[in-house]
Amino acid sequence: MSNLPLYRDPWAKLDAWRKSPIFQKTTVVRNMFPGFGIAVVAFTAYVIADNVYSKSHKKEENSHH
Repeated sequence: MSNLPLYRDPWAKLDAWRKSPIFQKTTVVRNMFPGFGIAVVAFTAYVIADNVYSKSHKKEENSHH
C-alpha cells in the first residue's frame, strides 16, 4: 500500500495562502504603520534638540541683561 493519507483536503491548495509568512499576525502588525519607527526617532531627536537650544538660548538672554 502507498503511504498517502486516507483523507485528502480538496481545498488545501486554495487555503495555502493563509500559511504564507506575509499574512502572519506579527508581519501584519509590523507593517500596519509604515515609517512609524522613523517618525518616533525623528520626533525624539527634535524634542531633545529643541530643549538643548532653548536652555542655551535662555542662558544667553539672562547673561546679556
